Amino acid sequence: MSDNHYQPRPRNNQGGGGPGGGGGPGGGGESAEDAEQKAAERNLKRKCIDYHNPAIIDITHRLYRKTCRSSHTRTTSCSNLEYLQPHSSSLRLMGLPIGDVASPIVSGAFLTNLAHVTRAKNSTPVMCLSWTPGGRRLLTGNQEGEFTLWDGITFGFELIMSAHDASFRCMAWSHNRNYLLTSDAGGNIKYWSPSIAPVQSLDSHNQQPIHALSFAPSDTKFVSCGDDATVRVWDWASHTEERVLEGHGWDVKCVQWHPRSSLICSGSKDNLVKLWDPRAGSTLSTLYGHKNTVTKVSWNDNGNWLLTASRDQLIKLYDIRMMKELCSLKGHHKEVTSIAWHPLYESVFCSGGMDGTLLFWNVGPKGSDEPAARVPFAHDMAIWDLQWHPAGHMLASGSNDRQTKFWSRNRMGSTGGLPQGGAEEDDGSPSNEILNAEMELGNHVGIVIGRRGATIISMQRATGTKMHVDQVRRVLQIEGTQKQIETVKKRVGALLDRVSNDNPMQQGY
Repeated sequence: MSDNHYQPRPRNNQGGGGPGGGGGPGGGGESAEDAEQKAAERNLKRKCIDYHNPAIIDITHRLYRKTCRSSHTRTTSCSNLEYLQPHSSSLRLMGLPIGDVASPIVSGAFLTNLAHVTRAKNSTPVMCLSWTPGGRRLLTGNQEGEFTLWDGITFGFELIMSAHDASFRCMAWSHNRNYLLTSDAGGNIKYWSPSIAPVQSLDSHNQQPIHALSFAPSDTKFVSCGDDATVRVWDWASHTEERVLEGHGWDVKCVQWHPRSSLICSGSKDNLVKLWDPRAGSTLSTLYGHKNTVTKVSWNDNGNWLLTASRDQLIKLYDIRMMKELCSLKGHHKEVTSIAWHPLYESVFCSGGMDGTLLFWNVGPKGSDEPAARVPFAHDMAIWDLQWHPAGHMLASGSNDRQTKFWSRNRMGSTGGLPQGGAEEDDGSPSNEILNAEMELGNHVGIVIGRRGATIISMQRATGTKMHVDQVRRVLQIEGTQKQIETVKKRVGALLDRVSNDNPMQQGY
């Protein structure tokens, strides 16, 4: 399912140009390469996601139809609505996700269509991002401590400015959307107005990185966590630290305040998830489900479900009413680095991994323990942050590969990212069967992985296989068809032979 795509007129300040972007037209003494790039940008037609027409459809239906739990399929009792068919002709009938909340079509939340890729000139890894109030623009924070502002419809570059002296770590809006909090790797917290003007600056956590910030439901307090193994509660108005929560044995990597109650959840490098009472400053409960660093925690808007992600490649869902683990979700082949609940559909969330994989999940009574949709190579490197558009029709992802990507709904009838069944599964041909194989690497594990995983990532892209290096056993695990596995073994074998042939020459030298 897809939003309406159209071609706007090109703008001169897109793609890294404009104020502070370092790439605007008109610069003197530019090289031939820069001139060629600017010429290509002038002729570039950018796609954009227009959500105004779907919004008008929802408003019209809201005025002229009664509530119907199956409004997307019935025509007799729902004001003669037309069927939504898997065909492009039904695109004009598709509204925003908020129009289907009474009877959600969760497949519309699996945003596997890559709408646009943005990358500012002289860019650095994108550490965190957030939609501005109303969802008109996307705000990103990079490793150099700079804000970058992108248009949320045409995806054009708008602004870049210096915000912190160290790398960004997180950003969080207050519930009333009147203020923004940001933190960096030097233990600094800053207040910002909606116009991105600085208001206040605080130093805390002994100048250690502050990994997460979260507002209380009333917006009068907020909580922070850092590498000094503490969770700290702050008063918003007086800018003072009220309480220090101690109990973790190592760096605290994530924290989030309950959406409606006086309850804080934190995850740490000591593999523990703790629930805190911010008033008493005591630990209420400890969850021992993970076997490695807990990287993210996230409350569902229903206030009952708690989602945790870890470097043990697992995502766990807890029901805090019973303090019980509902399910353990395994779909990532590397550590899980980011998670985000859908803003409208209660049971849907997405997750990003260290290897750049983007997964969409549907949990709950009608959900599954397997990913509902998968984008294997969404990014080349770790996905540090994921943020849904407030309307739920678009997703933004920021990565260590220095790119910010926008994901939208597929066009009607498209199956991009969804599990492929039917003809392919009914076909008993051995060439289509997914197999698993292993290949001995010996002392050349690092050669196959490459610098920051570049070699194995490029090989996965080229062959379409899933590959994982078991560094303990020193073997390469391959998942794919027989032909794909043979191609991988041939390429890896040639790489190892080349390395082995070089070693005697170096020793003789």
